[in-house]
Amino acid sequence: KLLFTLDLIKESLTLAYSRNDEARMSEDIISIMDTCKSTKNEHLMWFRRLLDNHFEGIIAHATYDISAGKIEGINNKIKTLRRQAYGYRDDEYFFLKLFDISRKTYVRNPLSHKICD
Repeated sequence: KLLFTLDLIKESLTLAYSRNDEARMSEDIISIMDTCKSTKNEHLMWFRRLLDNHFEGIIAHATYDISAGKIEGINNKIKTLRRQAYGYRDDEYFFLKLFDISRKTYVRNPLSHKICD
């Protein structure tokens, strides 16, 4: 019964995040919060409180579909560069290295240079 409820909540969240209307999205989120409350499971009650505390920000996603993915990617590049270099003495050189890695394009599956017949 609990696994079915979790699957229902997951599907409802997917539907809610696909909405472009704040009113319909808020109805979906309130429905999810009611479902969590009705289970009386401590983990789902925690999730309900989490949704309740961040309700305005979640609903704002319907109007402003903004992602922080690019910022997180840049932060990850900075952390990786710092870890690889064990720290640079000169800050200017570190920033030049950051500019350099930000200009390079990432190829997920590069084509092989071999020619196969």
